[in-house]
Amino acid sequence: MRTADLVTASVLLVVGGVIIFDAVRLGIGWGIEGPMSGFFPFWLAVILVACCAGVLAQTLRGDATRPFVTRQRLRPVLAMLGPAVGFVLLTTGVTVFEIPLFPALGLYVAAAVYLAFSMRWLGDHAWPAVAALALGLPVVTFLIFERWFLVPMPKGPLEGWLGF
Repeated sequence: MRTADLVTASVLLVVGGVIIFDAVRLGIGWGIEGPMSGFFPFWLAVILVACCAGVLAQTLRGDATRPFVTRQRLRPVLAMLGPAVGFVLLTTGVTVFEIPLFPALGLYVAAAVYLAFSMRWLGDHAWPAVAALALGLPVVTFLIFERWFLVPMPKGPLEGWLGF
């Protein structure tokens, strides 16, 4: 586990350094209209670098003797990976060699499917709660982004059929 900690912390430390460098190039101060483009990435990268430095120091001192995650605890995490990949594929669609295997369903339909699957089969929640959240959250998200913030999100055929 020591090697994995060292490699992961080192790679993320380099990634954080690259982000800091680019954020400084974009500007990390506060402009007339608010934070400049690099403000938030800069501070997130500083936090990432600090955490990686802490992991490196802890690992090099030999304090990290027990594994970060056991097989038993990794299993539920990996169980969420499949639905997360499915969510991305449903949102964007799948095309192989310029042949569409299935069309993009858009963010809102994919979110409803993802939430319903995750809640019912992985979380074992009751159907009324699944239906309320799987239908309600995408509708609320649609209203917030599309109507309030006027930010268009990826849409599929259902939204087109509804006139959006």
